[in-house]
Amino acid sequence: MRRPILISGVILAATIALSGCGDAGSSGTEAAPSGSASGGAKQACAAVAGTDLVVLDDDKKLQTVDNLIPAVNGDKGSPALVAALDKVSAVLTTDDLVGLNKQADVDRKSPASVAKEYANSKGLLTPSSGGSGKVTVGAANFSENQIVANLYASALNAAGFEATVRTVGNREVYLPELQKGNLTVVPEYVGTLTEFLNKKENGANAEAKASSDLDATVKALAALGLKSGLVFGKPAEAADQNAFAVTKAFADKNGVKTLSDLGSKCGALVLGGPPECPQRPFCQPGLEKTYGLQFGSFKALDAGGPLTKSALKSGAIAIGLVFSSDGSLAAG
Repeated sequence: MRRPILISGVILAATIALSGCGDAGSSGTEAAPSGSASGGAKQACAAVAGTDLVVLDDDKKLQTVDNLIPAVNGDKGSPALVAALDKVSAVLTTDDLVGLNKQADVDRKSPASVAKEYANSKGLLTPSSGGSGKVTVGAANFSENQIVANLYASALNAAGFEATVRTVGNREVYLPELQKGNLTVVPEYVGTLTEFLNKKENGANAEAKASSDLDATVKALAALGLKSGLVFGKPAEAADQNAFAVTKAFADKNGVKTLSDLGSKCGALVLGGPPECPQRPFCQPGLEKTYGLQFGSFKALDAGGPLTKSALKSGAIAIGLVFSSDGSLAAG
């Protein structure tokens, strides 16, 4: 599994409770009435089939940030170690991450070989001084995290450490190992980890500390990390967060690049995503409230998976929930 689907810890559950999946729109029937603030009718924008998908820019920052960040055992986070990890964060972009994921998930290259080629191209293999001793880099059990873990190891080895990568499993498994010091560092996601630690520290109903503000969320994460024996490097520009995609053919036909563009031009859209989307504030209600999007119907599919992407490409839906770093979003 990837990071937790739909970042359930940061969806402001106290504001909009999740109701049953049988609500309006959850089976592909008529969606709940749109809450567009702009009122009047808009042009109905039919889905357009196409092989290439593009993410519409979340220009009003509906989604919570989920940038990659090195999470380090507090007792082992030396300045030289963190500095080496920060070199990875300094170069890794979301576009890069999409391309790296394509190589692993679409082209079927190993995460280690993908990371090695990228590290070489970005100068991460250039030797530097200051590090020594053995370091174990943990990785979650999906290719994106394994690629970044291998990038961390490359930078650490170049700095004089003896770094190896160990794939551990999901967060519930690897985080205790990191806290115990059996792992030295793990690639993490700012928003998701913030809320994981927040709920663990303050209870399941704790007010969310993660938001669309990266600096504020990192600050909250650092404070929570101190209580959990963790320190952090700098966040990368690269993020793996919820996003909304259309086909390139749809975007070109309707002249849309952002969700604001879509909200101002299109109505009667067919939305696709996980069954809970009509109730989740970052999904259908958030799109309606933040961008004035108007939906004619909703199709219950999956969260950024093959069902949603196939429905987009076939023209069954006009817009669907994906992950921003999905390798299938790579051009060409």
